Amino acid sequence: MKKLLVISLLTSLALPVFAQQAGFTGPGSEGQQQGGFNGPHKTFTVAQSKTLQDDAKVTLQGKITKKISHEHYEFMDSTGTVVVEIDDHKWMGQSVSPNDTVRLEGEVDKDANKIDIDVKKVTLVK
Repeated sequence: MKKLLVISLLTSLALPVFAQQAGFTGPGSEGQQQGGFNGPHKTFTVAQSKTLQDDAKVTLQGKITKKISHEHYEFMDSTGTVVVEIDDHKWMGQSVSPNDTVRLEGEVDKDANKIDIDVKKVTLVK
């Protein structure tokens, strides 16, 4: 009986974590930060990232300007735009609008005719 009580208690405490729904809140959308290293790192521009090899690790800083399709967004900095792919769970409870500056950590994904960034972490810059 005590085990059932403990399991019930732990489950009820965990539910709010799973209930968090957030993500991009700008054009094209229907309206999550996990811990990690916050020290110095090299930030690339959109233009620089487009010259890198497939699977190169990148950090970009700029704005997500619009939602293109499910998990695909337009990202912009002072050097241009690139499509970024952000899986729903990568938002980690954060809501982001086109007015917000974000830091995206991910890798370059190059195919025959397209370049995009597969985002592994989204951080809202304050």
